[in-house]
Amino acid sequence: MPPFAPPWFLQNGLAMTLYTALVASQTWPQSIDLPPIAYQDHIFKGHGDVPIFGRWAVPQRPKGTIIATYGITGSLDDQWQLEILGRKAYQRGYAMVIFDWRAHGKTADLSPTLTSDGIYEGDDYIALAATAKTLGCPPPFWLMGYSLSGQLALWGAKAARNLPGGSGLVAGDIGGVAVVCPSLDSNRSLTYLTDDPWRRQLEQAIARELKYLAQRLHLAHPNHIDPAAIERANSIWGFDHELVISQLGFDSVEDYYAASSPLPFMAELEIPTLVLYAADDPLFSPEIIPDLQSIDAANPKLDLVLTDYGGHVGYYSGSAGQRLAGDRDPWWAWNRSLDWIDGQGGWGVGG
Repeated sequence: MPPFAPPWFLQNGLAMTLYTALVASQTWPQSIDLPPIAYQDHIFKGHGDVPIFGRWAVPQRPKGTIIATYGITGSLDDQWQLEILGRKAYQRGYAMVIFDWRAHGKTADLSPTLTSDGIYEGDDYIALAATAKTLGCPPPFWLMGYSLSGQLALWGAKAARNLPGGSGLVAGDIGGVAVVCPSLDSNRSLTYLTDDPWRRQLEQAIARELKYLAQRLHLAHPNHIDPAAIERANSIWGFDHELVISQLGFDSVEDYYAASSPLPFMAELEIPTLVLYAADDPLFSPEIIPDLQSIDAANPKLDLVLTDYGGHVGYYSGSAGQRLAGDRDPWWAWNRSLDWIDGQGGWGVGG
């Protein structure tokens, strides 16, 4: 896999993260020459028959299907990283299924069901694959995500170990998982995120978005969400404490984070799994990295690509880095993820 070489001014995790969020998020349409995808809307059924709003599209002569969603906040209407991934994957011949995960976007309008950080969303990925197959999206299905949705997709890999009977899915239909900067250990990372003034600003920005998500959920389902609890939820921990853990049966946020973090089960994954992870990611504790490397060494199905730079879902290459990687655009992580999926299927590669 070609190395990631960012511009000199982005060789810092916080700088890369902020640049990607504030600058690249506005300029990305000029960075790729690929048309939008003509998606069709569909209401899927997730685990427990929770309605999941999604979109799907199949190119001519498809060679597989990618199922993906986004991180901790947002919706399908504003997730530009997902848009880039979709366009690039579709151009390579992959059908696409993208979705608003639990409590997000149009799925929040359909159901008051709150998030579970993967415990049930992993099964949602598998349920979406089963329905997508009936719609004409061909296997193998590749589960993808970034940031928190990387955690969800890893739960999908766990769920793929025991495909539900009657789903129409058979062994081999779930081809593998590819995730970028996934959340792996919420207890350690949230402590790390809040013990520094600069990182705490990132945590507070996320918390404000979570409060907005809860307020929108309350407007759609006023009898299911307590507005007083929303008012008290002024942090990521507070959101989960006030709104999530009681519905899932946990006594504490710490217990919930321990149960939902994928790091403990990654050594047992049985399908090919790519993890792109930046050592300078400002959102995640660096203490996780040695554990992740040990798990990678023990599981031949796991491909860990640990880079010195990249920030949090940044991986923005300058012109020199693009030449080094043989890419036509700055989106190193998506190019590498799709190259890896191509390689798993025996297809050619190319950014």
